[in-house]
Amino acid sequence: MPDRSESVRHPDARIDVETLYAAHRLALVRLAVLLVDDVAIAEDVVQDAFIALHRGQSRIKDPGAALGYLRVSVVNGARSTLRRRRTVRSFLSRAIAPPDAAPADRDLMRRETGSAVFRAVQALPDRQREVLVLRYWSDLSQRQIAEALGISEGTVKSTASRALDKLEKILEEYR
Repeated sequence: MPDRSESVRHPDARIDVETLYAAHRLALVRLAVLLVDDVAIAEDVVQDAFIALHRGQSRIKDPGAALGYLRVSVVNGARSTLRRRRTVRSFLSRAIAPPDAAPADRDLMRRETGSAVFRAVQALPDRQREVLVLRYWSDLSQRQIAEALGISEGTVKSTASRALDKLEKILEEYR
């Protein structure tokens, strides 16, 4: 019979969610803002991640892995938010506006979104944006990024390289 002692969580090993929240909430919100481009939604994504951690802490075997769990949860929550946002925008653009009509304030909105770098990062495909944000904003290692995104370290390296190349091309267009 297999030894189950490794898969069973010790009852006295609790995750201190309050301490994690105090120490890492702001960094996780910053991460989410860079992924979803909206502070209120980013805060909701992070709050949902902490709620899920609190509810599911009995399933986490190693309390030291809680921060990694939160990062993965925030990235996944941001992905879900972006999917919903794309679906809604796609539906609304077909249902409300003629396909070739541009909003009158489009140029003003572009200026308000921030710097050229921020706009360029937002123009990257989701996976490339996630890798760059986790690498350069959250200062995670390749291993941590791989764990957070559920990909291999080699994929992190190649995605980061392609993202930086694409970012350079996008920034040249802004000049």
